[in-house]
Amino acid sequence: MPIMKKLLALNRGEIAIRIMRAATELGLRTVAVFPKEDSLSLHRFKADEAYQIGEGKGPVEAYLDVNGIVALAREKGVDAIHPGYGFLSENPALPRACEAAGITFVGPSAELLDMLGDKTAARRLAARAGVPIIPGVERALTTPAAVKKAAETIGFPLIIKAAFGGGGRGMRVVESPDDLLTRFDEATREAASAFGNGAVFIERFIRRPRHIEVQILGDTHGNVLHLYERDCSVQRRHQKVVEVAPAVSLAEPLRQAICDAAVRLMKTAGYYNAGTVEFLLDSDTNEWYFIEVNPRIQVEHTVTEMVTGIDL
Repeated sequence: MPIMKKLLALNRGEIAIRIMRAATELGLRTVAVFPKEDSLSLHRFKADEAYQIGEGKGPVEAYLDVNGIVALAREKGVDAIHPGYGFLSENPALPRACEAAGITFVGPSAELLDMLGDKTAARRLAARAGVPIIPGVERALTTPAAVKKAAETIGFPLIIKAAFGGGGRGMRVVESPDDLLTRFDEATREAASAFGNGAVFIERFIRRPRHIEVQILGDTHGNVLHLYERDCSVQRRHQKVVEVAPAVSLAEPLRQAICDAAVRLMKTAGYYNAGTVEFLLDSDTNEWYFIEVNPRIQVEHTVTEMVTGIDL
């Protein structure tokens, strides 16, 4: 990997400031970008250099302009880009553009983002790694006929989820066959609006789950380690509200099994970078299942930092 000298934090607010602080501690020169609407935001003043982006674009669209940002990075002598979370952090177009421009992308490869961004592909990877998965379909579904056929096999209640997205968008619980097609239509429309892809998949619905996620760090030499787990079961509309680390009342053998499974999965993927593997623990049966991977730093990384003392 080339030696980095100048790093661009392709984000705003808290995460951009943390990226630049870490870069400064490593002796790197830092670059911030901002649309006109963020011209007074703190992150631009924390950087060694700051440049306005997105002329003629909206404030969000400006941060999503892959070609414009990579062109600016080349012009200013940037040799590394860190996307933080949100915006372009899981978009494989950014690492591909960085590679073409000779810039290091501080994150997983485009191939890993392609694989882990497709939740059905991630399920197949988990099965290959011997990690339990919730009974459900193995391929994304796009038609009512395919959903009806899959539902007959899985049974009710079931949950419809966006195949290429997260954050609770494109997600609907279906209690009976009478509601299936209505909920499918709602989920696909929301997924298409939020992620540009209306494909969904379905799984058995777990009524009383605990949501356990494991923080992962991996390098390009095949080393993967976990920083233990966070419990994010307190949610509203499938959005996390409270996170606790370590998870309360989680038996030690169960904690170890879940953390070991997260490491095994990411080693199977050949993953490198910070990331999070998420699981559901059935409170009624104590069975646990893989649900997805977030191939990036998360908003919640500070919860793990406070417990482990490791600065991500």
